[in-house]
Amino acid sequence: MSKAYLFPGQGSQFVGMGKELYASSPMAKDLFERANSLLGFNITNLMFSGTDEDLKQTNVTQPAIFLHSVVIAITMGDQLQPDMVAGHSLGEFSALVANKTLLFEDALLLVKKRADAMQKACAISPSTMAAILNLDDKIVEDICAEISSAGEVVVAANYNCPGQIVISGTIKGVNEACEKMKAAGAKRALVLPVGGAFHSPLMEPARAELAEAIHSTVFSNPVCPVYQNVNAKAVSSAEEIKNNLVAQLTAPVRWTQTVQNMIAGGATQFIEVGPGKVLQGLVKKVNKEMEAVSA
Repeated sequence: MSKAYLFPGQGSQFVGMGKELYASSPMAKDLFERANSLLGFNITNLMFSGTDEDLKQTNVTQPAIFLHSVVIAITMGDQLQPDMVAGHSLGEFSALVANKTLLFEDALLLVKKRADAMQKACAISPSTMAAILNLDDKIVEDICAEISSAGEVVVAANYNCPGQIVISGTIKGVNEACEKMKAAGAKRALVLPVGGAFHSPLMEPARAELAEAIHSTVFSNPVCPVYQNVNAKAVSSAEEIKNNLVAQLTAPVRWTQTVQNMIAGGATQFIEVGPGKVLQGLVKKVNKEMEAVSA
């Protein structure tokens, strides 16, 4: 049996996340306290007893989800024996700690840098994202291309599962795309409550800022392959992992293809590590025969 460990991204957060872990495990408590010190603010207070609004801020959400996922993974000890790993967007950083490409502290600082850079990019260009349901990928891509050629920015950003794509771009571009996609037969075209156009060309300022930090961080060759968002392929080279991680901010998350390729690579059980059960649901929509559970 080949075990694939999956790590969630933004959107899985909830107030109280990690609180029981902090209370029950001295190792977890130590990791959380180290994070407070490294981040320069008390993230545990926001995670355990903040508000939904606190947790929606990109510069809080990303380190919070990373922390929850990675603390679970580290405290699993020898129980964590991945044959392959993958993470959805932000979750790729958690996956890279689980397969020993990155040290906990280095990954946390990169996540902080990523979140801060994305928040700044969002302020430069007012932008958003929208979920498109039950429309062929090609139709979504064609409508995005048509609107982009007329001067707005809108692209397919997350290929989450068959029949579910998230688009990303300028507010005007996304709204226009939603109308056209509904007219083309989409079951739903729903603008999401996010602060920016993640995984689109509008994240270029953040990509450039993060690239410098990634290339100055030590990456080790992993103990098992990571299936990366940008190409959905198994990668074991530290240098290639770095380059793909930089490209990820402005490239789409190819999650459908990632799950398909992990299954083709021998995955028989998917284990989600972190808050929520979003990725388990997506795995089942890609292949309903697959076993998908929480860690």
